[in-house]
Amino acid sequence: MFNKLKKDFGILFSAVKLTDKNIVLIFISVAVLQTLSWYYTSRRFFKINIYPEYFDNPNIDLYEFIYWFAGDTVTLLIIPVLIIIYYFKKNVRDFGFKKGDYKTGIFYTIIFLGFMIPILWFVSAAPEFAAKYPHLDSARTDLSKFFIYEIGIFLYLVSWEFMWRGYMLFGLEEKFGNYSVLIQMIPFVILHNGKPALETFGAIFGGIALGILALRTRSVYYCIIVHFGVMFSIDIFSRLRYNAEDYGVGFDSLLNIIARLF
Repeated sequence: MFNKLKKDFGILFSAVKLTDKNIVLIFISVAVLQTLSWYYTSRRFFKINIYPEYFDNPNIDLYEFIYWFAGDTVTLLIIPVLIIIYYFKKNVRDFGFKKGDYKTGIFYTIIFLGFMIPILWFVSAAPEFAAKYPHLDSARTDLSKFFIYEIGIFLYLVSWEFMWRGYMLFGLEEKFGNYSVLIQMIPFVILHNGKPALETFGAIFGGIALGILALRTRSVYYCIIVHFGVMFSIDIFSRLRYNAEDYGVGFDSLLNIIARLF
């Protein structure tokens, strides 16, 4: 029995020595960093460990999101960048931090947003979306908080897109080729669990489409713009509907919501 274990471990050790260390590090670091994000830089961590000390602060709800955005900037952006520079000895441009094929990027960004924004107008009328967005409840009525929140969302999405469509996608491309698009899509979809079902199913298409866009343009910039454009649209539609108390989808509802702005 001991000899069998020794033999099996020897085979395993030999196999490990033949692996691409950079690929292994990408898989392990993504798992570790996402776990750190889930447990220590999340809104849940803030609510349990920080909120009780400052619950009477009128801006505590906003601080909760600022903590989340700042924390994930470290786990999803800064640490991967440091790994790229100091361990891989590569340029972050090789992982999508460049304008790349900007003509193709701009073209497909317009196509994606032109397709998605009208859909989001209809989706925003659904009760499950109306109750969910913006995630910061006070941003529905406080315009200054709304814009601070949206700036935070943008910075968060820079980190989010770089982790999946930059660090993971381009890091795995040399080994797995176009299959890297499907690999990065899986955790992307899993992390949408708990959101409205329509959004989670949509993340399958979205994760693949954004992965293809990143590979086609060699850049994460257009993925950031598309993702933020979608998030901002659903937030602004939800906010306007909430304040106008109008959840219709027809032209009359659109005119009514616009009229309430003035």
